[in-house]
Amino acid sequence: MGLFAILFLGLAAWLIWTGRLQRMSVKDGMVLGAALVGAVMAAKGKPIAAAPLLMGAAYFFFNQAKKKPKAVRSKPPSPEALSLERARALLGVGPDADANAIRAAHRRLIASVHPDRGGIEALAAEINAARDLLLAQAAEKDASGRG
Repeated sequence: MGLFAILFLGLAAWLIWTGRLQRMSVKDGMVLGAALVGAVMAAKGKPIAAAPLLMGAAYFFFNQAKKKPKAVRSKPPSPEALSLERARALLGVGPDADANAIRAAHRRLIASVHPDRGGIEALAAEINAARDLLLAQAAEKDASGRG
């Protein structure tokens, strides 16, 4: 009984650690539900009935981990393709924003939409392009203001 509970906790910890819970499909949810039923059955003293559910769930998720999803690499938009207005709206900064404000807005946004955190790669690339465009524009404005 204790062994099955430990196996289930290990499975849940692995799912959280690898981030699979963020990209869970219906099939993943059904298998996780079966594992939960198996863990409850094991805790209630029916390890023989629980073993197939827990072992099947573990087998399913470890096989899923071996299959690497094909990463679709999209070409990041060039800074020129983005208009200044769109870049400002995307980052949420005004026309008078300096480089520090642009960088702070970029850091705030990219933390939530970065592909490593479950975000969309194309959106992160667009936010990066907006930052590059606005920083270049701020540098030009700063250089012309000094000269």
